[in-house]
This record gives sequence, structure tokens and C-alpha cells, in this order.
Amino acid sequence: MTPSPTRRELTLRGLILGALITIVFTASNVYLGLRIGLTFASSIPAAVISMAVLRMMGGGSILENNMVQSQASAAGTLSCVFATFPGLVMAGYWQNFPFWQTAGLSLAGGILGVLFTIPLRRALVTESSLPYPEGVAAAEILRAGAEKGHSQGLRALIGGGIIATLFSFASAGLRLLADTLTLTATAGAAVFQFSGGLSLALVGAGYLVGLAGGLAMLLGCILAWGMGVPWLTAHLPNPQHLAPAAFADDVWLHKVRFIGAGAIAVASLWTLVELMPPVLRGLRAMFAGRGQTLVPDAERDMSGRSMGLLLLLSAAMLAGLFAYFLAPVAVGFWPVVAAAVLFCIVFGFIMAAACGYMAGIVGSSSSPISGIIIIGAVLSALMILALEALGLTPTSMMAEGQKLATAFTILVLSAITATVAISNDNLQDLKTGQLVGASPWKQEVALIVGCVVGAAVIPPVLNLLYQAYGFAGTMPHPGMDPTHALSAPQPALIAMIANGIFTHSLDWSMLSIGMVLGAVLVGVDQFLRRRHMALPPLGVAVGLYLPASVSITLALGAILGWGLKHHIKTRRAQNPQEAPVSNAAIGTMLASGFIVGESLTGVALAVLSGALGQDDALSIAQYVPTSLPPVLGTVAFGVACWWFARKTLQAEALGR
Repeated sequence: MTPSPTRRELTLRGLILGALITIVFTASNVYLGLRIGLTFASSIPAAVISMAVLRMMGGGSILENNMVQSQASAAGTLSCVFATFPGLVMAGYWQNFPFWQTAGLSLAGGILGVLFTIPLRRALVTESSLPYPEGVAAAEILRAGAEKGHSQGLRALIGGGIIATLFSFASAGLRLLADTLTLTATAGAAVFQFSGGLSLALVGAGYLVGLAGGLAMLLGCILAWGMGVPWLTAHLPNPQHLAPAAFADDVWLHKVRFIGAGAIAVASLWTLVELMPPVLRGLRAMFAGRGQTLVPDAERDMSGRSMGLLLLLSAAMLAGLFAYFLAPVAVGFWPVVAAAVLFCIVFGFIMAAACGYMAGIVGSSSSPISGIIIIGAVLSALMILALEALGLTPTSMMAEGQKLATAFTILVLSAITATVAISNDNLQDLKTGQLVGASPWKQEVALIVGCVVGAAVIPPVLNLLYQAYGFAGTMPHPGMDPTHALSAPQPALIAMIANGIFTHSLDWSMLSIGMVLGAVLVGVDQFLRRRHMALPPLGVAVGLYLPASVSITLALGAILGWGLKHHIKTRRAQNPQEAPVSNAAIGTMLASGFIVGESLTGVALAVLSGALGQDDALSIAQYVPTSLPPVLGTVAFGVACWWFARKTLQAEALGR
């Protein structure tokens, strides 16, 4: 695209606005991630908010809006460290989230992620034909806003947020609406159980994930709860004489979920194998052309000297924080620290390239970050075991059930998570910048600023949510209701895998079954691709691993989204003179509003719970019949979904 004639781009007001949006989306993503294990892409909502706010301030250029969304999306993506840091609490090593350690590791890993995207930009963005769906969509919205000057998308975002806020407050705050519907049945000794979450955030997430991902997760849920749990409950003893529903939950938690973990590992590994050849070809092309002089501002990256200084700063931060973590409990830890820093840089770059390529194909939201984190956990633990075999680890690292080794593995993995998550998202942002004529080096500066702000927001949000809700299996205060604890699925899995490797207590039988299943899923996917179909093996594996209440509602949102988009597409085909479509993004904005509204309500209720010292301070459940909340919750949920569909179709009709 020809560079914009208005070069107002990296401005102070834009950086301040980006920081404010960052606080909101980072808090939302941390909450959503700890609750259901998923986050939402914040580029499009941030772009819409930026356009509306800057217009009220006298107008902003498309390039300035692009910088704001880049900064906000980077910080929102940095929140993926929710997948690792809580594992330190679950492993019993931390009692809270120390600000400087949590923020420092997030920032150092995030800066590395930005730096890795710079050499990858030419290979995977400028000289690549990858579609980058989310980056292209963000660019189209920026263009539409610049050309038409309407705020319909912002109104949709706010409307969805209000509806989700009211629903979530009535559900999680007043406890007037049920948040889950569960059906349990038995056939002999076998137990069948299916749950649906009454969550608008899950509907919104399913809409954004899309039909293929939603159906894949639904298939994984059916494999888990329609086959795995019934078969195991029929053949395993029940020595504690648990009720059928409780026995099914216990079997899924301690058996079936391990199958999902094994399938995730294999599906992720296969994804990396598929990505390596094109990534290596792109890197060879980049190095072959690195001597060319990039004169135009639209092609100029951050200088080599700046990159070198930031790389040294990040490495020094990692080394200092790793040493600070080990110093109170270990001596002779410098070989471990050096190996960990090297591992973060080398493994981080390889994974950044893989995730960046995958994001270019399917988008940032569908890139297999969770599976790569699992691979990173295994490799980090094996690295420490290799150092122990060489006599380079402190003796205290393997003492007391390898508690320190497990904690240090999670700590290293937290920095790597920040790196790969940022790389995964930033290439999408750089694609947006390429399409609107932005200056890469200015966008890279905005991305680093986003990492700084996001790193500062993450620790207090983690502390707030932990103290208010607790994590599944780990409650900060006695007497808290475990049914309202945040499930934190990824941290629990990471802590379990790391500790299981060190203590040789990992349930390899279930993991092995999962690995075989993962290989079968890969084979089925390859077979279907030859017939122009697909079954994402990673999506099926994640459906096995996540609770049924998450997978089923996500699939519902995906099916609803497919139905609406198919209806809109059909009507437009019949009326080709219709105006295209920025109105198609209204559904995306409503879905994002659902997620933001419910997430921020969860954070606000966490603040209230922390201040009052109880997590049910607003509950009125004791004043209503026990049968009423499920009925009210189901009706309200159905009405909200109907409103979502009606508003989306209404916007399409107005766009004609």
C-alpha cells in the first residue's frame, strides 16, 4: 500500500491511549485465560476504540490508530503468561506473585519476542504470501474507519460488553443465574456426563475461533466424556464410593485429561515438523538479502545497534532474575542460569518462527501456543536433568521431591511463553502495518512499549484473581468455595508435567494413549486434507483436555457464528450491489464485547471479594428456590444469544 500522506504515527497521545486500552485488555485476557484456558485477540477492538477516541480528540490518522492497536494487542498477548506463572503457586513454591519477578520475566521474554519478529518480518511478512487473517482484518477495519468515519463497531463492542456485564454480575455476583448446566446418567457402572457453561464469553470466544476449531473441540469433548470417561468409570474401582457425577469428574481429572495432554504434545510436534521447511526457506531468503539497503521508511526496521542492546538487556534481565530466584536456596547455580538463558534465546527463536508462520496461516488466536508450552516444559525439565547428570546443578535443586527443579522449570517456561506469544501476535500486527503503510521501526517501538505496560499490569491482576477466587486445587484462604475457583487448566498441566518428569510419577500410560490418539488424529487430518477438508488435531486434543462446560459452549458459539456468517454471505450473493462490508465485523465486535464484559466483571468482582474477604458477598442465592437459578440462567443465556444474532443480522441489513 502507498504510505499515508499524513505521517502522524508514533505520538504521545497514542502511546497513552494504547496504555489505557492495554490495562483493560490485559486484565480481561488474564481472567479469561485462567478461567477457560483461552484468550481473545485484542487488535480489532483496540483499533475500533482508538479510532473513536482519537476522533473525539480532533481526529487521528490511520497510522496513529495502527500504532495504538499494535501496542494494545502486544500487551494483551503478553497476558499468555497466565499459562505458566500460576503453576508456581500450584506447585507450592510461591504464595503470591512477586511484582518484580513476574513483571521482569514477562518483560524480558516479551522484548525477546519483539526482537525475534524483526528478522522474521522480511521472511514471513514482506516476502511471504501467508494470508494473516487477523492482520488483514485489522487493516480493513482501520481503512474503513479512516474512509467512512463511523463508530458502529464501537457501539457494538460496548453493547456486547453491557449485556455480558449484566449477565455475569447476575451469575457470578448475585448467584441468581446458574453458570453451568450438567446432565449425568449411568448405564451399569459407566457414567455419562455432559456440561454446558452458561457463559457469554465462551459464546464470543467460539464465534471468534470459527466452525472448524469449534467442531474439533466438540469432537474432543465427545471422545473424553462420551467414550473415555464412561469406559474408565466402568472398569476402574471406586474405593471412595463417590457419587456418579463426582466419580466421573475425578476420572476425567486424573486420567482422561492426561490423554488430552499426550494428544496435544503430538499434534503440536507435528505442526512444528510441518512448519520447519518453509520457515527455514524464509530464513535463508532473509540472510541472503540482508546486505540490501532499506531506504524507504516503510521498510526500515529498528537499527542493529538498538537490537543488540535490547538483546543484551533482555539476557541480563533473565540472568539476574533466574539468579535471584535460586540464590536464597542454592549455591553454585551459575551453570544452571547460563544454560537457562541460552535455552530461552535459542528455543524461543525457533518457537517464535514456528508460531509466527502458523499465525500467518490460521491467525494468532488459533496458533498452537498451548502445545508449544507443553513441549517447552518437557525440554526445560530434560535440560535440568541433563545438567544434573553432568554434575552442574546445586544439590538443593533435586531435594524435597524436586520442588526447586519443578519451580525453576516453570520460571524458565514463563519467559519462553512471553517470547513465543509476542512473536505469534506481532507478526500479525506487522502485516497490518505493511498493508496500511506503517513504518516498521516505529511499530516495533510501540510493541516494546506495549510489553512494558502489559508486564506492569499482569502481577497485580494475578494476585487479585488468586486472592479472590483461588485456583483449582489451590485456595489462598480456608473456607473459600472451591466450585468458584478459576480452573487455570494450563498452569495445572505444566506443574503436573514438570513435577512428574522429575519425580518419575507422571502417568505415562494415559499420556501414551494420548500420544497414539494424537498420531491417529494427525493421520485423519492428512487424509481429509487430500479431500479439501480438515480436522485440526490440536483442536480435538484441546477439547479432550478442557472441561466439557467449556468445549460445548465454545462449539455452540462457533456454530452460531457459522450460521450467521453463512446467512449473511447468502444474502449478499443474492444482492451483489450491497455495500461490503465492514458490517460483517459487527459480529466480531459483539463477540469481543461479550468477552471483555464478562472478563472485566470477573475482575471487578475479584476486587470486591478481596476487599470484603469473601467470594459470595453479593449472593442472594439463599433467598430463591434452588431450582430457579438454572431455569433463569438458561432463559437469560438464550435471550442473550438471540440478541447477538439479531444485532448481527440487523447490521447486515443496514449495510445494504
